[in-house]
Amino acid sequence: MRIIHDTLHLLFPTPFGRMALVWMETGDAPAVCRVVLPNERREAERILLEGFPRSVPGTHGDMEALALEINRFLHGEDISFGMDRLRLERCSPFQQQVLRFEHGVPRGRVTSYRRIAQELGKPRGARAVGGALAGNPFPILVPCHRAIRSDGSLGGFQGGPTMKRALLTLEGIAFAPNGKVLIPRFY
Repeated sequence: MRIIHDTLHLLFPTPFGRMALVWMETGDAPAVCRVVLPNERREAERILLEGFPRSVPGTHGDMEALALEINRFLHGEDISFGMDRLRLERCSPFQQQVLRFEHGVPRGRVTSYRRIAQELGKPRGARAVGGALAGNPFPILVPCHRAIRSDGSLGGFQGGPTMKRALLTLEGIAFAPNGKVLIPRFY
């Protein structure tokens, strides 16, 4: 008899520390529920334990391939991730809109929380956009590190400001000595 768990996870090493893919089996293909990044305060294993205490280690060829692609991306390769295997239904309709918009921001470009809000018809919704991206369950796959504040400062990121800056630098974004994005190439 095969035991099926609601969520499984795959921990894998990256240049930023261990990360995790939390996923579920859905019919013939697995679906990603969450990408867990380490940050300055906590390792991915701790975040995984707190957020998904019933998740069990599991492997699947598609998830192993995705972990390899994430690693290639984190080493600087130009890789775009699809959204077809993301469990977006777990996000609010507004967050889904924000994530879809942010997914379209190309490598080497940034956008601002305010610009996203304006594009979504919510000109006063920059904070709501920031909140939607702060809770992005799919960082890296949906490149929320490409959203910055209108003044060029980084804003938040689940992996912390050091990882956000490193990711943007890998993508060719330059920074001024004060830490702000230099001559932002807004999308």
